[in-house]
Amino acid sequence: MIRSAKRRRTGAATVEFAALLPFIVFMAVVGTDWARITYYTITVTNCAREAALYESDDVVKADSPYASSTAASSAEAYGLESAVTITVTQETDSEGHATKVVTATTPFTTLTRWPGVPNSQTVTRTVKMRVAPLKNN
Repeated sequence: MIRSAKRRRTGAATVEFAALLPFIVFMAVVGTDWARITYYTITVTNCAREAALYESDDVVKADSPYASSTAASSAEAYGLESAVTITVTQETDSEGHATKVVTATTPFTTLTRWPGVPNSQTVTRTVKMRVAPLKNN
C-alpha cells in the first residue's frame, strides 16, 4: 500500500514546478531589471557629483586630467549602455553664495517587455554644490 501511494505522487513535483515556472521567470526578470535600474541610479548620481566637483572647485579643475565636466563625469559612467548628458547652471543660494547645479541624465531600457512594466525611462539626478572660494596668495 505504501508503494502504490509513492507511484501516484511521482509526477506531482513536476506538475507543481511547471505551474510555478512562469512566475519564477517573471520574478527573475523583474529582479534583474530592478538591480539594473538601481545600478544606473547610483552611477548617474556619481556622474553628477563628479561633474559638480569639477565645476565648483578651480583647484580640482586645474589638477584634473579631464578637459571638461562631461569628460570627468564620463569616467564615472562605466558600464552604462548610453552616454550621460550633463547640464551645468549657476545659482545663488539663500546665503548669497554662488552654487553650481549639475543635472546628469541617461536613458534606461528594460531587458524585456512585460505588461505593466515600463519599457524605458530617463534616469535623472541633480547635485548642487557651492563654488569653492579662491585662496589669497
